[in-house]
Amino acid sequence: MERPAWAPRSIDISVPSVSRMYDYYLGGSHNFEVDREAARRAMEFMPGLPKIMQANRAFMRRAVRYAADEGIGQFLDIGSGIPTFGNVHEVAQTARPGARVVYVDHDPVAVAHSEAVLAGNEDAAVVAADLRKPADILSSPEVERLIDLNQPVALLLVAILHFVEDEDDPYGAVAELSAALAPGSLLVLSHASYEGIPLPPERAGGAVDVYEDIRNPLIMRSREEIARFFEGYDMVEPGLVAMPRWRPDTAPEDEDPYAFSGFAGVGRTA
Repeated sequence: MERPAWAPRSIDISVPSVSRMYDYYLGGSHNFEVDREAARRAMEFMPGLPKIMQANRAFMRRAVRYAADEGIGQFLDIGSGIPTFGNVHEVAQTARPGARVVYVDHDPVAVAHSEAVLAGNEDAAVVAADLRKPADILSSPEVERLIDLNQPVALLLVAILHFVEDEDDPYGAVAELSAALAPGSLLVLSHASYEGIPLPPERAGGAVDVYEDIRNPLIMRSREEIARFFEGYDMVEPGLVAMPRWRPDTAPEDEDPYAFSGFAGVGRTA
């Protein structure tokens, strides 16, 4: 298998990666045949997967604009993936020049690409770290340089927590990150769920099995379980809803039915 020039030497290009599959769903070019094959297998069960990813990205952009309009000028995006057009730093720095952004991902391809995209951008950086180890993120030189934790921060956990199994304590990780945030900070979160998918759960479960097979289990949580991540936050209107219903720019009725799979919300620390 040919290794493209952009692929770091340290990565095993024979194993699918969640962030490269996401890149493929979004129409990106930073993925390998092994990623495309796994993504196509998942789409055999759930053909609307690209629509779900697009809805996630659209929600993220609206939430970043909302945060900037609320006066927040620093963004910490964990599980940021491979940068594609309309990423957090582009949206935030357009809405609020001088906004500071730190991306965090544990996929070496995502980190390498983020470094390339952010070259020359003094107000943005990327950290190679894992959501399951919040202390490593918070004490990283990039976060210490760009993020003032005594001021409000927008913490983004978009389409990432469903890759953290219960035994790895996702609630503990979110609580630890939240405890570090100043009052008036925002938590921006989206999460996969069987609720809202326009398919019977056993059919959607076929796509979930594909992620299990590539050793990146996709943990479908209920709306109630997702709401628990917001403990200690006041929900911003309209609360925890399907992605197209969160402060939409266009009529949610015009959206693809798959876009309503899972939940998204924004909470504010008191």
